[in-house]
Amino acid sequence: MLTQFPDFILTPPLWLQITIVAAWVFLILAIAGFVNRFATSDPEILRKIVHIGAGHVILIAWWLNIPASIGIGASVLASIVTLLSYILPILPGINSVGRQSLGTFFYAVSVGVLVASFWSLQQQQYAAIGMMVMCWGDGLAALVGQRFGQHKYKVLGTQKSWEGSLAMLVVSFLVCSLILLGVFGNIWQIWAVSLAVAFTATSLEAFSFLGVDNLTVPLGSAVLAYVLMQLWY
Repeated sequence: MLTQFPDFILTPPLWLQITIVAAWVFLILAIAGFVNRFATSDPEILRKIVHIGAGHVILIAWWLNIPASIGIGASVLASIVTLLSYILPILPGINSVGRQSLGTFFYAVSVGVLVASFWSLQQQQYAAIGMMVMCWGDGLAALVGQRFGQHKYKVLGTQKSWEGSLAMLVVSFLVCSLILLGVFGNIWQIWAVSLAVAFTATSLEAFSFLGVDNLTVPLGSAVLAYVLMQLWY
């Protein structure tokens, strides 16, 4: 089981919770800005830094016992900002993917849906699974596919690579296993559930038209992990 932290560590005042989350988001954006200035201006690299880093907000929210209302409210606000960014130059570096995509909007929506669904059940680990599979699995799949993808395939007109899909499969299995291990300990169900989640997430990521995988991957992974653990554990 997860280590039980003292209440004063797990549940700081609301103002401090919001400050910690805001500080994390600012840190991720600062790292992306630093990399952009001193290392590379490759928009895909910069996007994935934000894509992977920002998703860890859900782990912070879980650790700090941040109320669901805060997470949902932040998701609604972020969704509005991302929608506006498709019209106004608010997030040009993040939205520049070289194709028509609503991925940033779906990303923000997925956070709110995960929090609304699993905070009320006191099963935050499944929200974390959904978000971490999307952040690390989908994020690294894109980078590996772009850099090393030699064997291509197409799904609904979207080109993917087997190398990127393999990265998605492996990373999804690892992050799901680590989270479930932390909650349930080393039991056989964890490995079976993680494998099922990894294959499902990889399949959903292949159908990424308009960036919809930023919604289907986290929600599909979280729901599948939850249902299977309810059935098998």
